[in-house]
Amino acid sequence: MALAQKLAQFNKQQEKLQASLAKTAPRPQPAAKAGPSSRKPPTPPPPTTQLVPFAQRYSFTNDTEKLQQIATIRKSPVGAQIKRVLDLLLETRQAMLPDEINDACFVDVKNHKEVFESLKSNVKVSFDGQRFAFKAKHDLKGKAELLVLIRKVPEGLPMSDLKDSYTGVTTDIQELKASGQVWVLMNSDTQDDIIYPNDPRISVKVDDDLKQLVRGIEMPREFMDVERELQKAGMKPATNTARREAMAGVPRSQLPKPKQKKRRESKRTKYTNAHLPELFQNIPMP
Repeated sequence: MALAQKLAQFNKQQEKLQASLAKTAPRPQPAAKAGPSSRKPPTPPPPTTQLVPFAQRYSFTNDTEKLQQIATIRKSPVGAQIKRVLDLLLETRQAMLPDEINDACFVDVKNHKEVFESLKSNVKVSFDGQRFAFKAKHDLKGKAELLVLIRKVPEGLPMSDLKDSYTGVTTDIQELKASGQVWVLMNSDTQDDIIYPNDPRISVKVDDDLKQLVRGIEMPREFMDVERELQKAGMKPATNTARREAMAGVPRSQLPKPKQKKRRESKRTKYTNAHLPELFQNIPMP
């Protein structure tokens, strides 16, 4: 705040000084009268220079905001600064010197020992002694290498392990899925997509009699029938369709409310000070 006030006072002083210099500048004197033969064309007056305020010539607003942002970043926790560097390395995919990182995201890796050591030991960062670079779990260059890796892991690869391999890997996975080369299924526990290979070399030929037998099995049309079959097989269904439908058909206002337990009064509260009746002899009772 004090810096801004001093800057405003300095700007006003500069404007006053330039205005006074413009007023005290020597004015051009009119030429002496001469005969008709010695007349010269009048000299045009020099163009007047427009006074540009000092604050407009050298704007300190952006520099002040930049310094404030740098101070905020360098005062932030170490984890926040490391994340800022990781985002930069992931976005650029380039090996960068500490000074280059400082210029790009204002994190002083060189002079902040804790940030420097944390980046060196980070599993997502590779350090060659001079430069830092992002290190993905799987070093892939394109769709061809991605498909080779997926086929090497028949038990499936999590999407979280592949999404930072290279730029556009998510799009390539969707294209492989659309072409039938991979399967993408969600893990119900981790809620993460798992990519499985669909190897075209594995081709199973099924007889027509077996196909007709499978297609001739009558499947339950209602989900409650599926639950009954699961119960007959000794398995507990994860859903209860009958209960859900019964609750859906009854308004919320008519649903039975849970019974509240009655609050019991403590006997100690009722008979407090009962052993000292003389304390209440002189108190008028209503």
